[in-house]
Amino acid sequence: MRVKARIPSYELGFYALALTCAVVYSGSGIFKASRDSMNRKAFRDGIKPGWHYFGRKMDVADFEWVMWFTSFRNFIIFALSGHILFAKICSMIMPQHRAMVYMLYGLLSVLGSMGLAYLMIILSHCVVLYSVSLVKNKWLCYVAGLCSLASFKLEPFSSWQSGFVTGAFDLQDVLFYGGSGFTIMRCMSFALESCERKEGIFSIFDLLKYNFYLPFFFFGPIMTFDQFYAQVSTRELRRKDDEMRSIRVHAVLNVGAIIAVDIFFHFFYILTLPSDLKFVNRLSDWSLAGLAYSNLVYDWVKAAVMFGVINTIARLDHLDPPQPPKCITMLYVFAETHFDRGINDWLCKYVYDHIGENHDNVVKELKATISTFAITTLWLGPCEIVYIWSFFNCFGLNFELWVQKFFQREPFAKMEAKMSAAMSRRIRAVFGAANFWAIVLYNILALNSLEFALLVTKRLLLTGFPVSTLSIWFITYCGVQLIKEHERFLAIEEEKCDKAKQE
Repeated sequence: MRVKARIPSYELGFYALALTCAVVYSGSGIFKASRDSMNRKAFRDGIKPGWHYFGRKMDVADFEWVMWFTSFRNFIIFALSGHILFAKICSMIMPQHRAMVYMLYGLLSVLGSMGLAYLMIILSHCVVLYSVSLVKNKWLCYVAGLCSLASFKLEPFSSWQSGFVTGAFDLQDVLFYGGSGFTIMRCMSFALESCERKEGIFSIFDLLKYNFYLPFFFFGPIMTFDQFYAQVSTRELRRKDDEMRSIRVHAVLNVGAIIAVDIFFHFFYILTLPSDLKFVNRLSDWSLAGLAYSNLVYDWVKAAVMFGVINTIARLDHLDPPQPPKCITMLYVFAETHFDRGINDWLCKYVYDHIGENHDNVVKELKATISTFAITTLWLGPCEIVYIWSFFNCFGLNFELWVQKFFQREPFAKMEAKMSAAMSRRIRAVFGAANFWAIVLYNILALNSLEFALLVTKRLLLTGFPVSTLSIWFITYCGVQLIKEHERFLAIEEEKCDKAKQE
């Protein structure tokens, strides 16, 4: 891939300048559209009173973000503060029993928030999947786990189970499906790791400790059982150098991200604007492209904030949880596209890498991606928009390999071998820019709507051709070159660290 290929500094400077101007131009169009549409009747539900002294209203179209800072705020503060308190006391007094304390606190929190019936449903699934794990047959574990997951995602089984849970508070549905879905994925990880264990079996308490760790219970991320078990079994709790400083820095960054999103929502209505296609259709091609891209960036920020807060608490508990997802701005490869690194790690370990192996065989890669997205579709909840999203992302992942294999053949391989490293990098960046927009267009299907995705695709590829299409492609190419420069820098730093370790 010629990761370390270098291009001149003045060329990179030109790319940075062009990209900056394009972002400012696109952002100004979105800002103007947000300002002009503030009082539109069609946007009443998505835009609510905000900063009156600035004369701005706030975009509140995202139910999940609003939920975190209204109805869910007190629950988060109370439950997680209690967990931090008990975890700290336990780690000081009896660190060897801290996993049991985490489990008991998690059980009591779930009982207090969701009731006895919900707790019994979760425990029944845990017991069933634990029993299956005793057989130590991977295929049986997969079948039992996916059937359990389907019972929460497909009708009439989903309604039948949720019918046992009584109550009318705002978060009941969110916590029910969040906790149950993540529970099944954790139980499957436990069962599959049990199959790998050659001597002895894990106890039912190992599964309960793993599942009822409260910071991960309702919203993840998923840490595979082998990692969780190894980390909570450590009796000597020691901090790495500057670890507490790193935790504090990440906590401050999370708070800063929350404030930044709040400010952003008062000036850019990126979530509400796409709901009125007639209004959006009047935007320029550049503003429309920026609006689509902003939707993906926001969803990444939301995931980074949620997992960032949870990961900070987990790190205080001496765990090393899955990191927040890689910024969507830094992606031009389908294989690295994910908004939940925990789910991605789970799928890669137990499905994608298991079937695809080295990911260099076209047939195995096709089987791996189909299997992966079939499970992902079930995880998200089967419906038309999820089917479309899964199909296009599955296609994109395979198409990358097909293109790679095609250009490895003669005469293309020989032509690239004769090129300079810089020219090879430029040509690859052209294809990377096209791939970048494929990722954007495929994912706004799920993040926004099919109609909005079709509108953006039509404007950028058909009605905007050739001026808008080629100019946006060029600006994206500039961005990909800057990403490649960042990757080159990281590769050089990693090589230096490896040499230092060897010496």
